[in-house]
Amino acid sequence: MAKTKFCLGLSDISDSYDGMIIDLEGVLHDGRNAFEGVIECLKELRKRKKYIILLSNAADLSSVLEKSLKTMGIRSNLYDEVMTSAQFLHNNLQNKDDGPFDGLGDKCFLYAKGQPAYLENIDVEIVDDMAQADFILMQDFDLSMQKIEDVDRALRMGVQKRLPAFCLNPGSRSLLGGNLMVGANMLALKYQDFGGVVHYIGKPHKIIFDYCKKEFQKREIYPGDTVVIGDTMAHDVVGGSFVNIDTGLVKTGIHKTAFRRAENPAEVDRILNIMVSQHNSIRPTYLIDKFHWGNPLPDRKHRKRAQPSS
Repeated sequence: MAKTKFCLGLSDISDSYDGMIIDLEGVLHDGRNAFEGVIECLKELRKRKKYIILLSNAADLSSVLEKSLKTMGIRSNLYDEVMTSAQFLHNNLQNKDDGPFDGLGDKCFLYAKGQPAYLENIDVEIVDDMAQADFILMQDFDLSMQKIEDVDRALRMGVQKRLPAFCLNPGSRSLLGGNLMVGANMLALKYQDFGGVVHYIGKPHKIIFDYCKKEFQKREIYPGDTVVIGDTMAHDVVGGSFVNIDTGLVKTGIHKTAFRRAENPAEVDRILNIMVSQHNSIRPTYLIDKFHWGNPLPDRKHRKRAQPSS
């Protein structure tokens, strides 16, 4: 297996790719402010006509993230598209003409808190009885509001009816205010244990990366011309490897604390190797200090050819 190449910034790899799938929080911003150098880096990439998709596991529609990015100075002319898990689900539930959504019915049994925005203005009816449903949508679930026996009974009925289930942004257990919250992933795993089929929407799962690949291919940009830039091994690096796309892991974001302890390249390599071993030996193609331009590239276009000595 090839070793990970250590990079200072995006200028180290920009000549190798025409398409970029870039994560948001932890890569471009901290949730409130854009990281130093991000806007300048995006401008450099746009100058070089890179096609950029910003890909997020957010349960918000793309328009919400676009407004948030704008307040940070990351304007729409610095990228081509924002795609979120919620937007992807909204689009496919509206069109129902691709992959597992092809021919899907209109009645949905929903596990979520309230009415999600991504179900608004589309032809989907929420039903309270699993027997009436055409498919199941799992976003989150509060175990304190329903007995586990009732959940099991409903899920078993879904399996008996062979209902497809869609899991948005699978998470894990968490404890909020003393109430046990069960993430969508727990419901999805239970449904699979009962024999049901679950389609996971969001990184690292293949379906949302396949969408990006199709968008790139419309512009004659192929997986070998594409790189995924993210801050997580579990979502970005693993997801990119699933679809045979090169990956760049930035040392900001979720793994920031781990890399902060490294005092030299050997320590950085040791920490990275531990992460790789924890993720089925999947290794990022690049390890990037942060999402900034880095060293300037030579001006190839205007550089004067050396004259022969007399």
